[in-house]
Amino acid sequence: MISELKALFDYYEKEKGIDRTKMVEALSQALLAASKKSIGPARELRIDIDPDKGTIKAFAKLIAVETVTNRWEELQLETAKRFKKSAVLGDEIEVEVTPNNMGRIAAQTAKQTMLQRLRMAEKENLYEEFKDRTGDVVSGVVRRFEKSDVIVDLGKFEGVMTSKERVSTEDYTPGDRMRFYVKAVEKDSGRGPEIILSRAHPNFVRRLFEFEVSEIGDRTVEIASIAREAGYRTKVAVHSADEKVDPVGACVGLRGARVKNIVRELNNEKVDIIRWKSDPAEFVREALKPIKVLSISVNTDKKEARLTVSDEDLSKAIGRRGQNARLTSRLVGMDLVIEKDEHAAEVFEGQMGSAVHHLVDALGITADVARLLTQGGMGDLKTLATGVDVSDIAEVLGGDDALAQQIFDKAAAHASSPSKE
Repeated sequence: MISELKALFDYYEKEKGIDRTKMVEALSQALLAASKKSIGPARELRIDIDPDKGTIKAFAKLIAVETVTNRWEELQLETAKRFKKSAVLGDEIEVEVTPNNMGRIAAQTAKQTMLQRLRMAEKENLYEEFKDRTGDVVSGVVRRFEKSDVIVDLGKFEGVMTSKERVSTEDYTPGDRMRFYVKAVEKDSGRGPEIILSRAHPNFVRRLFEFEVSEIGDRTVEIASIAREAGYRTKVAVHSADEKVDPVGACVGLRGARVKNIVRELNNEKVDIIRWKSDPAEFVREALKPIKVLSISVNTDKKEARLTVSDEDLSKAIGRRGQNARLTSRLVGMDLVIEKDEHAAEVFEGQMGSAVHHLVDALGITADVARLLTQGGMGDLKTLATGVDVSDIAEVLGGDDALAQQIFDKAAAHASSPSKE
């Protein structure tokens, strides 16, 4: 046991960098709990370990008495004088109480409880080394899973990527080498100090841009804001104080090389690079391009922007399951209220109504027939007379050839009569 103990101390001190004093303290506490079962509840029991010799001894402080009534706390005076010649009644005498089976107890305990305590000591070293690395990007290898957490080998230490820091569209397999964002180094977690890793954090994208785009690294170009739904889409707003620098072009790179490298690291997550604007309304317009914003009203106090888009752009502006609107809102830092432009619809309806009314008066047809013609792109007499065939009119009317011929003839007659123009 002596040689094993010394080897254990040497290994952890040299290979893991753990102070030998901490190891001795950890083993002493573990053995103290284990020894009480074999020694009993001796008064002020302590374990003494010599790390150089590898020896282990147990001591207890007993009180010298005339007659022993509690053998765990008392020692007969005559016996006490063997340890201390000047002992008198009431003296505390430290007596070695090392059991014969201490070697077996130590062997059972050292490799279990001690190693558990030493892992805590390792994590203390981990905290000291990593406490200033929050916000860094590190490379690691996926090692195993603990429930839904991914344990990552970072070389000398391990990090943990919890389920909420994983990207839902990514698969993780033991042996995969990946890059991770150091979200936090927690000292007081339930399992001791831990390196919390993330691939879903928006700042992971920020750091990738800093590595890939030299202009961001030297602050020629700055990232104003980032909005991300990990695994699906990220919006990045950039700007430069130097008017000669195109911040978007710098991030995209020659033939898109820079942003492609970032997208590849993100497993093909879509990345939109947007030019930042100091004016909130202009910023919203930039963030929603190529969608055309017809009107916008910004309330800076409420941090709200109300905007209108065309009917055909409404679904694009909102995005699938509201993703585009949600990301844009986070990017610009305002709540967005996106509405369909009702005025444009009213104008269109008015124009269509006017065309229908004109066809009814000129051709003597019903309003329903006139509306079918207008919706089919035949809302004026000139088109009906010279721009289409009878078969085209019949197709719009659902195959009514006779009515189509009548309409065509009336339109031709109307067009050839100057008095009816």
